[in-house]
Amino acid sequence: MPAAKACPFCQLPKKRIWVETSESVAFLDGYPVSPGHSLVIPKTHVASIFDLSAKQRADLWRLVEKVRKELLKKFNPEAFNIGVNDGLAAGQTVPHAHIHVIPRRAGDVKDPRGGIRWVISGKAKYW
Repeated sequence: MPAAKACPFCQLPKKRIWVETSESVAFLDGYPVSPGHSLVIPKTHVASIFDLSAKQRADLWRLVEKVRKELLKKFNPEAFNIGVNDGLAAGQTVPHAHIHVIPRRAGDVKDPRGGIRWVISGKAKYW
C-alpha cells in the first residue's frame, strides 16, 4: 500500500490484514465495538470513498460483502451495521477512507431501533 505520512492505515502491519483484493484490504478494528468489528479500506490513500474511482469503489464494496460473509461464518452474528464516517463533522478520526463492518446480536444494546440514526441521539428516536 502506498504510505501516506502519519496515516495509521497506510502503515498497517501486514499481519493485521485478514483479507485483501488488488485494490482493498480488511482488518479487525483496533477499538472494536463488537467481536469481529472490521474495517475495509482502499489501498490508495484518500480521505473519502468518494475520492476513489468507480472501479476502486466497486472493489471496496465487493470486499465489504466478502468480509460480511466471513464474519457470519466466524462469529455467527444476527445482523450488521455497515457504515462510513465521511469527514470530520461526521466523526471520521482517521483521514483514510474506510467502511465499518460491525457484527450485531440481539441484546447487545437495550433498544437497537434506529441503528445509525443514533449518531445524532436527539433525533434518532422517530417512533
